[in-house]
Amino acid sequence: MPVLNEEKHLAAAVKSIFDQKGLDISKTEVILALGPSTDSTNRVAEDLKSQYPVKLVQNPTGKTPAGLNAAINGASNQVIVRVDAHSQLSPNYTVLALKILNETRAANVGGVMKAVGDTPFQKAVAWGYGSRFGLGGGTFHVGGKAGPSDSVYLGVFRKSVLTELNGFNEKMIRGQDWELNLRIRESGQVIWFDPRLEVTYKPRSSLKALIKQFFDTGSWRAELTRSHLNKANIRYFAPPAMVLATSLGLLAFLLNVGGLLGLLPISLYLFTVLLAAVLNKESFSTKINLLIALPAMHFSWGLGFITGLLYKR
Repeated sequence: MPVLNEEKHLAAAVKSIFDQKGLDISKTEVILALGPSTDSTNRVAEDLKSQYPVKLVQNPTGKTPAGLNAAINGASNQVIVRVDAHSQLSPNYTVLALKILNETRAANVGGVMKAVGDTPFQKAVAWGYGSRFGLGGGTFHVGGKAGPSDSVYLGVFRKSVLTELNGFNEKMIRGQDWELNLRIRESGQVIWFDPRLEVTYKPRSSLKALIKQFFDTGSWRAELTRSHLNKANIRYFAPPAMVLATSLGLLAFLLNVGGLLGLLPISLYLFTVLLAAVLNKESFSTKINLLIALPAMHFSWGLGFITGLLYKR
């Protein structure tokens, strides 16, 4: 588990590991890769170490792929279970994943990222994660049938495969899981999705944090898309297309080119957001927050993608 500024969520994430049913803790290593946190995360980690058999390794860069590699390099077992500090594993996750790994002979197995919020804003973001209108309907967000997949959330890996492929690409600050899974597939091995493998995920709790997360994710997705255009899913292009259409329409309206037609793209988009907010079964407060969260997710991801295409790292 790579850890950076996670004082609010770290304890629950670690507890979910030790609450796993049927897991032989005496044969299990739990390794936290600690980045240079500016909150009390590292103190929380030390407290957890005094309660559980947890091993701490240092990740000076604080970057996710570097932390993952540091933890993997410190592991001695044959199977690597990736855990996120914002997540909580379902009680049978690990034992079921090991069973699926053995049955399918896959290199990596994973399941559903079940986003769950505590506040109305978080609940709105969580709805966006699990909706086809929100994040476009990736299998590990909305579910689907068990079978081979392009990528999965987190992942339970054979360590031999990670060693053979030199682990996560530390240049990929975001999207490193998709890039690794691509290399696994290109090596002739299988990534397996199973909806029974469920992980609870806590979304960002503030608008500022959400915008930063989605802008960064969009820009790194563009980096991956540029390198692997033939492997890119068409849904990746929806947010940047929406950003371009609404921006050009507003510019045309301001320049009095085409009159009110320039307002058509942004009007259609906002009407669709309003429909999504009104027609879902969430509480009224969550519906109101959807009017903020969904545009923030779409526009920041789309702007990030465009920026990533224009400015190569």
